[in-house]
Amino acid sequence: MVNSQLCETIQTLISTRQSFLPKRLFQPGPTQGQLDTLFSMAATAPDHGLIRPWRFVICPLEKRGELAQAFAKSLLDRDSSATDQQVQDAMVKAHRAPFVMLLVVNARGSDHSVPLSERIISAGCAIQNIFLMAHAMGFGASPTSGKSMYMQPIRDLFSLSVDEDPLCFINIGTPDRSTPQKPRMLPTEFVSILS
Repeated sequence: MVNSQLCETIQTLISTRQSFLPKRLFQPGPTQGQLDTLFSMAATAPDHGLIRPWRFVICPLEKRGELAQAFAKSLLDRDSSATDQQVQDAMVKAHRAPFVMLLVVNARGSDHSVPLSERIISAGCAIQNIFLMAHAMGFGASPTSGKSMYMQPIRDLFSLSVDEDPLCFINIGTPDRSTPQKPRMLPTEFVSILS
């Protein structure tokens, strides 16, 4: 039996969720109890073969300086002519959101019979569950990436194995509500019928 009130609540939650850039996320961030709930929601993501193809690594506030240094080193490894200002801009990114973690996907290990695409889909579902629950709690959240994420300083800082790849950073905090909501695609723009 369809619970129309529950469907309406979920529809509102999903349709009002939006991403906020880390520079638009402020304190307070989620409490430990709220994080426990967010991770419990991530754990409901589909997982073909129960191989646990992804994991999260939290970067606490006391480690943000190390993250900033890894961003700076990654930039300089890519571009030795980067200016001091460019290095500083790279470092600032580590300190923007109140809560930051890295999503890591097991790209080559575990069960090779489960394709990488399915591992990434599973991780994407986990992220969306976190984003929706964070939104329900009143937080803003967003994924971020960038060239530095794929460089050795980040791999070293987050202790990634040879089988793992970073997928994105997750940023969570109290959003600046002045951010306008972006337009959504219409179903007619992305749905077709096989003919």
